[in-house]
Amino acid sequence: MHHKLSYLQYRTLIFAILGTAYILVFFHRLAPAVVAVDMMADLKTGGALMGVLASAYFYPYALMQIPAGLLSDSWGPRRSIVFFFTIGAAGSIALALAHTVETAIAARVFVGLGVAMIFIPTLKILTHWFERDRYVQMSGLLMSLGGVGAFTASTPLALMSDAITWRGSMIVIGILTLILSGLVWLLVRDTPEQAGFPPINPCAPDRCEEREIGLIHGIIMVLKRQQFWPMAMCTFFGSLVTFSFTGLWGGPFFMHVYGMTRTQAGAVLSAMAIGMIIGAPVMSWLSNRVFHSRKKVLALSQMGGLCVFAPLAFYTGDFSDTALYIWCFSYNFFMSSLVVVGYSTIKDSFPIQISGTATGTLNIFPFAGALVGQPLIGWYLDSVGAINGQYPVDAYSTAFKMCLLCLLAAFIASLMVKETFPKKPLSD
Repeated sequence: MHHKLSYLQYRTLIFAILGTAYILVFFHRLAPAVVAVDMMADLKTGGALMGVLASAYFYPYALMQIPAGLLSDSWGPRRSIVFFFTIGAAGSIALALAHTVETAIAARVFVGLGVAMIFIPTLKILTHWFERDRYVQMSGLLMSLGGVGAFTASTPLALMSDAITWRGSMIVIGILTLILSGLVWLLVRDTPEQAGFPPINPCAPDRCEEREIGLIHGIIMVLKRQQFWPMAMCTFFGSLVTFSFTGLWGGPFFMHVYGMTRTQAGAVLSAMAIGMIIGAPVMSWLSNRVFHSRKKVLALSQMGGLCVFAPLAFYTGDFSDTALYIWCFSYNFFMSSLVVVGYSTIKDSFPIQISGTATGTLNIFPFAGALVGQPLIGWYLDSVGAINGQYPVDAYSTAFKMCLLCLLAAFIASLMVKETFPKKPLSD
């Protein structure tokens, strides 16, 4: 089957399969927000479940990032994806069949565990199939597809749940996840050589030591390398704010301060998904074609995110609806550079055998940011106290000023990132 397709067609097919899998990762991540109310009624439980259910995905996801890199480098990305994605499919179906809160939370842990193994192995496969300059474009496109996933988890999921209930929806998604897992096994290959094509990235002498690098040695190499840390801090502080807002507190903020319904708040938040869908490819284009620099694009975009966030911290309750849409779009547009430019920077800083380990280690930091930020903001809002079940605008304002300090830290870190853009001009 492979040789009926040309090299370009074959790698496009591989990207399409892996990209669709990545859409599902975001769908699984954000789905509970839409069906939470139905789930709470169904499982006869209160709002506390929402927090536990939502975070039950993030813990295994964050914990799996180093193993994801290690398994991609040792066991191979394709095998890792198939094995874990199948677990994620089972988790989704188990969630649909859950009749107690405990079972639902356990199922969610399996979903998080299963889909944690898509992003890093996919980047590893793209490293082998795409030239360096194309790789930045493709990782930008991959991030856009994440945004598509975030978008499908809003209105489309609500409509599907109306039609076939939340349980039916989770079964459908579980089956889709299983089908994709099968497609990865049948059609995806880790390297062009495995599919009978010549390798595309013959090693540059300085970047490819022929020897294998052991797992533990690989992690130590990553952590000891000075240029790793500014990028890690930049993703930690930037994602702390972004995930805390998009993943949890943005919705309640719009509902409490601007009196929106859940549907209206969801619509405004979907502007964030669109910011990411458009921002990611634009950032990779700016990096490759306009500035010929990773560092400049990263620093400018972090400054952009900081400047966009500032008015929300100081004029928290004074936005018009239109301004909120524009704000959500602009903020995520700038922040999308973290992944697109950031991960390319880290990949270019290490030998190719440990690119999986390096990106996997970096990928712990955004999720660590989410795990710190979401509960801290909640804890602060609780300490101020709710009035008639709603947190006051001043409480949000102070929380956002704390977020602003985190974004300032991310911007300062971006200034310390080392330039890794290839010296020679890139050909189209």
